[in-house]
Parts: sequence; structure tokens; C-alpha cells
Amino acid sequence: MDSSQAPRIDKWLWAVRVFKTRSMATQACKTGKIKVDDMAVKPSREVKEGMVISVHAGPITRTLKVVQLLHNRVGAKLVSEYMQDLTPPEEFAKLELIKQQPFRRDRGAGRPTKKERRDIDTWLGWD
Repeated sequence: MDSSQAPRIDKWLWAVRVFKTRSMATQACKTGKIKVDDMAVKPSREVKEGMVISVHAGPITRTLKVVQLLHNRVGAKLVSEYMQDLTPPEEFAKLELIKQQPFRRDRGAGRPTKKERRDIDTWLGWD
């Protein structure tokens, strides 16, 4: 593949299943959640092999290295051929910590009370 056929970053992120839809990948680029060399990129940025991409998705920031270029979406089993996940284990530990939150609220339980809100802020260290 020559550089004139390099895929857009939003399309590549969708193709390697980082995002469920291409429009979600495009929106993430537009809102600054996708970075290359610590700089936010536009959805039209071309992807090159060896490029390291930071994706801020939810509470964690994933770090991905482009191993191979592709234009079409691939099956989940083939993703490892096209990208290498360099995300440090600490990021996944954050995700596990959030899953074990003591202040988890059942769906439909309404808004937290003022006391519950203060407890949540204290637990998160925001007070």
C-alpha cells in the first residue's frame, strides 16, 4: 500500500474494533479523545505503520500501536494482526476499581441524595 492509500484514523479505529461504529470513531477524533504524539488529531489523519495512538475511552486511556494498515473491518480474532495493545496494566486496574465501586446505584433508583453525593466525592478523592 502506498501512502496515497493510507486509511483515515477514524476508519482504522473502527476497522480494528476500537469503536462500534465509524461515526463514533469520527466523533471521538473531533472531541480530542484520539491523540498521536500527545496531540489531538482530526478524523482525516492518515495512519502509518508503527504509529502509536492514544484513545481516551471512558475512564481509561488505551495505547495502541499500528502493526499493519487495513481499510475494512476484520473479525475480532484477526485484530491482533493489525494492532498491538500497549496499554499499561494500571489503566485496566482503574477499570476494575470502578467496577467494584461501593456507591453503585441500581438503575431507576433516582439521583443520589446530598449525603450520598458527598460520600461518592470523598471515596473518589474529589473533596
